[in-house]
Amino acid sequence: MTAYWCELAWLGGERAEAGVLIEVEDGRIAGVTGGAAAPPAGAVRLDGATIPGLANAHSHAFQRALRSRTQQDRGTFWTWREQMYRLAARLDPDTYLALARATYAEMAMAGVTTVGEFHYLHHTPGGTPYADRNEMGRVLLTAAAEAGVRITLIDSCYLHGGIGEPASDAQRRFSDGSADAWAERVSDLDENESARIGAAIHSMRAVDPESAVTVAAWARERGRPLHAHVSEQPVENKACLDAYGRTPTALLAEAGALEAGFTAVHATHLDLGDVALLGDAGACCCVCPTTERDLADGIGQMRPLVDAGASLAVGSDSHAVIDMFEEARAIELDERLASGERGHHGAVDLLRAVTEGGHRALGWPEAGRIAVGAPADLVSVSLDGVRMAGSDPETVLQALVFSATAADVRSVIVDGVEIVRHGRHAIDPSALHEAVRAVTGLSGR
Repeated sequence: MTAYWCELAWLGGERAEAGVLIEVEDGRIAGVTGGAAAPPAGAVRLDGATIPGLANAHSHAFQRALRSRTQQDRGTFWTWREQMYRLAARLDPDTYLALARATYAEMAMAGVTTVGEFHYLHHTPGGTPYADRNEMGRVLLTAAAEAGVRITLIDSCYLHGGIGEPASDAQRRFSDGSADAWAERVSDLDENESARIGAAIHSMRAVDPESAVTVAAWARERGRPLHAHVSEQPVENKACLDAYGRTPTALLAEAGALEAGFTAVHATHLDLGDVALLGDAGACCCVCPTTERDLADGIGQMRPLVDAGASLAVGSDSHAVIDMFEEARAIELDERLASGERGHHGAVDLLRAVTEGGHRALGWPEAGRIAVGAPADLVSVSLDGVRMAGSDPETVLQALVFSATAADVRSVIVDGVEIVRHGRHAIDPSALHEAVRAVTGLSGR
């Protein structure tokens, strides 16, 4: 058994506790005791504020290679998408493994212990399956294991280039041709103690309603998480209304997708009926503010969704930035800009979204909390830097959400194994530089 003494620890309440002793056995938390003024003999000292491991509930690992390469010109989501397609066409299993492994290591250094990888790069660039039809998915599972983080591979069904349109040349590697073929392929993926398999309806632009029924049924019958991009752009809403007379959310409801295991990614442009449908289902909404800013998607209104009964999770999506504290506070701060009011989401609620909420959305309901029986996933954030200076048990949760950054993370433990120490991961940041260079074709620094 290993014991960790935490200077401050958040145990899920409204404030942090001082002097918390956490005992770990076989990767699980075996005991949590407060009021320990000093570390007992043999205990590992975790200075600063210790919180549960963070969940990055929406990731496209390959898009990390776009960082700083899409900012030169004016444009929209749709012009950015063309740049993303060009990048996607360059990836093969070897380059994707290196890029994803280094990206997940960057996440680990930011305090992420579980990632939800929304995966649709299934086949060769021309659309021909690899000899192992799940080779690219298995690459992602390997990358997460080598980086030391837990993963839910959210395997996405992606069939059309738009409503009623075939997949374009750039999209062929995303498509299995039919929902039945998608279900046959994804059923060959196995879970293990650090990897689970979920399903995704890419969007109601890329999956027709009949096929959405098939994907939703596959997930429901197996008790797997089901995700979908929902109303990220007004154009998506208009296309669905023109073709079907329904919003994307209403179409998902008719397909049997909306339930407690469903996560709507973005949910930026919803009408009141959409909010009611998601809330009544007890669904989750995964917000990705730094990507939504980067792509000029708009600002989602999450307070009405929470009031209606939905829960929240957080993702870094395209990885313009990997900083879950920034993502969490942006839910509140961006909503302030849109509404002219403060105080929609408190620090504790946002911490729960990036810990418990994200893990639940990814099919790990036992994770994301410091409690007996939970996985021993611990993230310690330094209080020594200028951003967190002056924090105490009464204010540290507010400081974590509204002041801390990924650079303040000092120690990360996953299933009782320390994968980040003194802010460093075993995978050196230079590996990420080399992986990006290999994919983008750039030379030198």
